[in-house]
Amino acid sequence: MQRIVESVGENVEEVKEGDFVIPTFLPNCQECVDCKSGESNMCSKFPFKVEPGMRDGTSRFKDSNGEVIHNFINVSSFSEYTVVDIIQVVRIDPVIPPEKACLLSCGVSTGIGATWKVAAVAAGSTVAIFGLGAVGLAVAEGARLRGASKIIGVDLNPEKFEIGKKLGLTDFINPADCGGKPINEIIKEKTNGGADYCFECIGLASVMNDAFTSCRTGWGKTIILGVEMHGSPLCISSAEILGGKCIMGSLFGGIKAKSDIPLLVKRYMDKEIHLDEFITHEMGFLDINKAFDLLVEGKCLRCIIWMDR
Repeated sequence: MQRIVESVGENVEEVKEGDFVIPTFLPNCQECVDCKSGESNMCSKFPFKVEPGMRDGTSRFKDSNGEVIHNFINVSSFSEYTVVDIIQVVRIDPVIPPEKACLLSCGVSTGIGATWKVAAVAAGSTVAIFGLGAVGLAVAEGARLRGASKIIGVDLNPEKFEIGKKLGLTDFINPADCGGKPINEIIKEKTNGGADYCFECIGLASVMNDAFTSCRTGWGKTIILGVEMHGSPLCISSAEILGGKCIMGSLFGGIKAKSDIPLLVKRYMDKEIHLDEFITHEMGFLDINKAFDLLVEGKCLRCIIWMDR
């Protein structure tokens, strides 16, 4: 999703024609109390929304018949040209290859950010990750960078462990091979009482509950990164909350796009962060449906879509 600025509108001073930028779905105005705070990445001046329309409620797009169409979450990355609000654009160093830069627009940055900005994973701690897609494996990468001593991945696809080892996974649990034994019991055995940090990266209330019951009593943190795909409520034990556990959610892993993405770019260029391992496929735009099929089938982490192929 890396872009080159073709032109800028009136009063836009932050970027100029020819700049390399990354569009992001989460606004970062840098002016409101939330954007200025170190506590949140949820802009209150321009709250995140899925509904169509830019900040003035209008669209900058029309189809071939002149009918108004909208750009998805104000980004529309599957197009050769797009119009993006300046609050959703981050200027980056052009030295990073575009196929690596685009990974930081979402996904990889979410997982790494969650270990850093949300959980503040401590060195020597234990981490359990439920779901080893790109976000979950990025959590593993982030936990590795933070110095976690044990990083456990939970997934139904055993091939994910081989990929995950390169990113920091030390242990793997396939729920299908547990003989009916609850996942939380296995994790408690592996961590001497429960993981210090549990991350849910799937989007199922039942798995969120598994993650919560797998974290340590007293100080265990459960971080929800998956969007519940059925809209189901999450029910947890109030007694476990009283016992010191906490549960928190995060969009974009707590990342403030304008300030944090350039830092991630630098860390990649300094060879601290792995990005190359997340790219499993590359193809032209005309094959984009094949890319989605690979994602649904669990055969792909990130597929780079090239507009000029």
